[in-house]
Amino acid sequence: MEKSRFPVSQQLTGTLALAVFTATLGSLQMGYSLGVINAPQKVIERHYARSLGVYNEELARIGGNATEHEEASDPSVVMYWSLSVAIFSIGGMVSSFLVSFVSDFRGRVKGMLAINVLAITAGLLMSLAKMGTPYLMVIAGRAIMGLYCGLSSGLVPLYIGEISPVKYRGAMGALHQLAVVIGILLSQVIGLEFLLGNDDMWHVLLGLSGAPAILQSLLLLLCPESPPYLYIKLGKVEETCKSLKRLKGDYDTSKDIAELQAQKEEAMKEAKMSILRLLRSSVYRQQLFVALMMHLSQQLSGINAIFYYSTSIFQTAGVGQPVYATLGVGVVNIIFTLVSVMLVDRTGRRTLTLVGLGGMCCCAVAMTVGLAFQDVNSRMSYLSMTAIFMFVSFFEIGPGPIPWFIVAELFSQGPRPAAIALAGCCNWTCNFIIGMFFPYLETLCGSYVFIIFAVLLFGFSIFIYLRVPETKGKTCEEIAAVFHRKRRAPPSKPQEEAEMVQLKSSTEA
Repeated sequence: MEKSRFPVSQQLTGTLALAVFTATLGSLQMGYSLGVINAPQKVIERHYARSLGVYNEELARIGGNATEHEEASDPSVVMYWSLSVAIFSIGGMVSSFLVSFVSDFRGRVKGMLAINVLAITAGLLMSLAKMGTPYLMVIAGRAIMGLYCGLSSGLVPLYIGEISPVKYRGAMGALHQLAVVIGILLSQVIGLEFLLGNDDMWHVLLGLSGAPAILQSLLLLLCPESPPYLYIKLGKVEETCKSLKRLKGDYDTSKDIAELQAQKEEAMKEAKMSILRLLRSSVYRQQLFVALMMHLSQQLSGINAIFYYSTSIFQTAGVGQPVYATLGVGVVNIIFTLVSVMLVDRTGRRTLTLVGLGGMCCCAVAMTVGLAFQDVNSRMSYLSMTAIFMFVSFFEIGPGPIPWFIVAELFSQGPRPAAIALAGCCNWTCNFIIGMFFPYLETLCGSYVFIIFAVLLFGFSIFIYLRVPETKGKTCEEIAAVFHRKRRAPPSKPQEEAEMVQLKSSTEA
């Protein structure tokens, strides 16, 4: 009989639903921040140009949109705009290293509560951007919001993974990504010009990035702490039992406590690892490599080029109302993330990731063909649009949600926080690279820019097929055994034991 990693009852209670909903408000906030910068791009660039003194108001009144386009294309405006997009990822990249510290210092719930200060501060800065220097205040607000999202993207999956029943672990883990794409669509809808994406209200649109933090702060006061944290980290048996009963229903928790005790003993043998120690360890090297490659495949797939710049891409493809096409992308996002939620615990993580990456590769090629030949045949714009929609669909089936929670499945309690921190840093670093350099890459490669992503996607598909095992329904021990069998020259058991003893002694010291 399979032994689960987390103490579970198969009941779904109201408190569990409230806890998962409250946690994913942080993911919603992250999605909103990812997408909010897209629709009002031209409006914000115009305000940047005015602040920088490169926008000629008199000529704009005479020449209309032509002058507006010329001024928004000024190199200084392009640079500050690209930095506004990409600084968000720098904040996430920096703060992702602190996930382990924040989650263990006061707990998962109090950790999420504390970081909301960052989100509210960032929202206030951006909402006041029109009163000061717009590009400086937006860049500062986006940087602080990035700090929040880097922490939230680690804390949310960690908390949900520890409170979820094993039967629904994959589906609940995918809710993080579902909340992200809902946030993206929400930002796109209220970013329409007749709502908040205009000259008068764009600063309010950006400032609303911090609004979910207020609701989450109130609801977190009603959420129980993670039972594994209470028992393994703090050793509080009575509080652990109370938390289990609130989350899973009024039942006998003795079996769950016994499982937690086994996890605690295993964690004591492993010892909590620092990031540097995990990087040096040969025992977890293959798991870490797989975890990092999963996150690389997510970000270097080109998906954020679509999320950040879909409006301009649709414009290039000849779409008359590119903003509404971008909204269509958001709707497709949600639909296919829901498909993933329903399939991930049935079909498996590996299969969905392979289907997603392979489909995205084909769509990137089709997108390139459509963009390259639209001047020859106007119908090619339809091919480009269809390819973009399918590209997003395949992403949300597997490569989007799965990397966020598979790291926790690959690692046991000891190295898990360090592994999540490294994977998060890898994800945010790639996010920054795409956000900052895609406009320049698009200028250099033109219609053929997505061929680069097609090649990367093909390579990632081969890697997943050859190196990534299925983790559905498996314990950490079973997953680790798969990696040990795959080693070409595995160290002997005494060597592994000696390394673990050394890790433990160095931690205790």
